[in-house]
Amino acid sequence: MIHGLTTASSALLDRLSRTIQQHPKRITAAIAALLLTGGGGAFAVASLGPDVAELPVRTVSYPVESLAENLVLGQLESPGFSLFRSEQVRSSDTPESLLQRLGVADPAAAAFLRSDSPVRQNVLGRTGRIVSAETTDDHRLVRLTVRWVPDDSGDFRRLIVERKGEQFATRIETAKMTTSSRLSGGIIQSSLFAATDASNIPDAVAVQMAELFSGNIDFRRSLRKGDRFSVVYETLEADGEPLSSGRVLSAEFVNNGKNHEAVWFQEPGAAKGAYYTLNGESMRRAYLAAPVEFSRVTSGFKMRLHPILKTWRAHLGTDFAAPTGTAVRTVGDGVVEFAGVQNGYGNVIFVKHRNQHVTVYAHLSRIDVHQGQTVEQGQTIGAVGATGWATGPHLHFEFRVNGQQQDPMTIVAQSDAAAPVSAAARPVFNRLAANMRVQLSAAALIEQASAD
Repeated sequence: MIHGLTTASSALLDRLSRTIQQHPKRITAAIAALLLTGGGGAFAVASLGPDVAELPVRTVSYPVESLAENLVLGQLESPGFSLFRSEQVRSSDTPESLLQRLGVADPAAAAFLRSDSPVRQNVLGRTGRIVSAETTDDHRLVRLTVRWVPDDSGDFRRLIVERKGEQFATRIETAKMTTSSRLSGGIIQSSLFAATDASNIPDAVAVQMAELFSGNIDFRRSLRKGDRFSVVYETLEADGEPLSSGRVLSAEFVNNGKNHEAVWFQEPGAAKGAYYTLNGESMRRAYLAAPVEFSRVTSGFKMRLHPILKTWRAHLGTDFAAPTGTAVRTVGDGVVEFAGVQNGYGNVIFVKHRNQHVTVYAHLSRIDVHQGQTVEQGQTIGAVGATGWATGPHLHFEFRVNGQQQDPMTIVAQSDAAAPVSAAARPVFNRLAANMRVQLSAAALIEQASAD
């Protein structure tokens, strides 16, 4: 019996040994599970069946019908796309030259533009108007849009030329412009306008800055290389396209190391706004620095060789070079004392102000006021010309105190400033000034980044 048990045990061990050799992974997993459970309770015994990895593999293939069967790829319709481009109309443009700059190759469109009355009246021969074109991928015109500002109403006009099959149709629409603000800055290398051009700042904004700081900075003689400026100004946009610039909202000018700052503010309930320093002091003085917008002084208040008489004599005024027709404005509030023709002055206007001050505007091509009329500072009273004793178009300007000519620049510098921001409006102004300080700092960073 003992021999039989021994023989059976040997057979069992031999079978276990062969099983372990055939399925080592399964036996290892079973032992690990037993150890993890601490050997307590019921546990599952690993299957001693054949290893899946050792089972035979069979590949099954089925034919699938192609969705593009019997189709030639070249016959498939490719998706089209549109091209967009914007330009400015030039006065010398023909339909062909305008469409060529817009990337349009469409003789039918050019022929339509040449024959269409609204296009001839509002596009051809104009200058500066924004024109946008939408074309197909083969450069045929789909839509042409022209935008412009007709007046000061805050509206803009939109002329649309649109393809309708093989024909074109035109319509004109009116819509409101939107206002946004822009930040910019620059560094003086030679002149103010050269710096603003380099920074893509509109000329109208540059003129406003020159006017704004003219009481503190002589832009003809006092600018230094390295002077810098920052400005925040309005832009008037149509369909997201900037059409024109608006008012300067705030500005900073550093001239010869000295800071000059300004911000536009309209007190609640006031009919007009004005410029103030960021501390609330008014920048408006009793007199403007010049009777024409920023222009070139050709002869100051000094001795000179008279261009006609050819003798040395005192020039008791200031000459401003400007094209014929340039608007002339009164430098201060007053009453027109004389408007007409007078000797070498040609067409001339005398305006009487308070404190026995009189200003004279001579060589005008046009007079827009009459004797006895009340005028306000900045009001247009005439236009630059070359009447009287003048060798070319310019404005001769005089400032008289008690009948005696004085240097206009000295009088302007000594004139009184208007009242500061009122106490009631101070909280509103202070919030605005704080916001503008942040924006001017951002504009200065833009300016510095551009310089670097």
